[in-house]
Amino acid sequence: MVALNEIDDAVAAKAFRRLVRHLRHRTDAQNVDLMGLAGFCRNCLGDWLAEASEGTLSKEAGREAVYGMTYAEWKAQHQAEATPEQLDRMKASVAKNKVEDDLDEALDESFPASDPPAMTEPGRG
Repeated sequence: MVALNEIDDAVAAKAFRRLVRHLRHRTDAQNVDLMGLAGFCRNCLGDWLAEASEGTLSKEAGREAVYGMTYAEWKAQHQAEATPEQLDRMKASVAKNKVEDDLDEALDESFPASDPPAMTEPGRG
C-alpha cells in the first residue's frame, strides 16, 4: 500500500486538478448533496486550498480556483434551493467530520494504522 504522504506532489496536483475540473463540469451535483454524502463540498475544497497555500491565497481566491468563478456567480447560475431532507442529511454527515477532526488531533504520526482503537479513538482506553 502506498502511504498518502508518499504520493509525489506533482501526481497529487494532477489528481486535484482533475477533481476540480470534474466538479466544475458536474454543476448538477449540488454542494448540499456533496456535504450530505461526503461531508465536504466545493467551498471546503477551496478553503483547504487556501489553507494549504499558507497565506498566499485567500479563502475567496481558493474558492474561485475551485469554482472557476466567484462563489456568488456559481450560486446564481447553478445552486438550487436545498430541501429540508438535504439539509438534514448534510447536518448528520457534517457531524461525522467532528469525529474525524478529533481523531486527527489525537493521533501521533508515529502510531501505525494497526494501533488498537483505545490508542486511536479519543476518549477510549
